[in-house]
Amino acid sequence: MNLIVRIIVNALALLLVAYILRAGVHIDSVWHALIVAVILGIVNAVLRPILFLLTLPLQILTLGLFTLVINGFLLWWVAQWHLGLTIDGYWWAFWAAILLSIVSFVLSLFVKEAERA
Repeated sequence: MNLIVRIIVNALALLLVAYILRAGVHIDSVWHALIVAVILGIVNAVLRPILFLLTLPLQILTLGLFTLVINGFLLWWVAQWHLGLTIDGYWWAFWAAILLSIVSFVLSLFVKEAERA
């Protein structure tokens, strides 16, 4: 059940990010947001740790800020798969990844609070 809630929260976060950054980030429908949330979750679970280890010297040099570049790249890469998410360039993906992290975190706080109540 927790996995389904997490996917729905990430899909809602994607929809909100697409609404906020509508000049450069477009998502076709709610169903496409759910599909992209699942795919992005899998990509983040598999590739993100590998990329983090490969760029460890840059991570140390930038005090972890290079993670933002990796997140933006992974979001941009998933958008290239034509799953209903369109991003107009890498920098839109970079800012969308930052905003997606923030929005997803805030929505997760609401879900955790609702589970406690």
